[in-house]
Amino acid sequence: MNPRAIAILKLVCLGAVVLALILMFPKALAFVEMGAREVRYLWWMILLLALAVWLIWGLGGKKK
Repeated sequence: MNPRAIAILKLVCLGAVVLALILMFPKALAFVEMGAREVRYLWWMILLLALAVWLIWGLGGKKK
C-alpha cells in the first residue's frame, strides 16, 4: 500500500469510530453540542487563552 492509501484508510477508520461513538453515546454528543453552542458566547475567553499561550511560549523563546 502506498502512503496515500494508508492515509485514506486511517481517515475512514477514524470516521467509523466517531460514528460508532456517536451512536453508542448520544448523551455525550448532546454534551459536546451544548459546549459548542456556549463557545459562541465565550469566544473572548478562548482569545484570552490563545494570547496567554502566545505570550508564554512565543515571547519567552531564545533570542537569536
